[in-house]
Amino acid sequence: MGLLNNLKAKLNPAKDKVSGLAQQHGDKITHGLDKAAKVVDEKTKGKYSDKIHTGTGKAKGAMDRLAHKDDTGAGGGTTAPPGSTPPAS
Repeated sequence: MGLLNNLKAKLNPAKDKVSGLAQQHGDKITHGLDKAAKVVDEKTKGKYSDKIHTGTGKAKGAMDRLAHKDDTGAGGGTTAPPGSTPPAS
């Protein structure tokens, strides 16, 4: 696992930079995705509209994850909002 750990350590700064850019320019990215989806939908005359919208939604979700905008944990559940009492175990 030494090679994998070295690779992760070297890629972590790049991931942090991409995350920062996604946070900083998230609205521009979202606008670009919507614009591209609209153009493709028009070019295909709506034939693949459902697939285009699904792909656009997945791309936006990936961008949100990169920007750490969603508060889902590794288990898929949501975290408690700040100031709230955690559920009893």
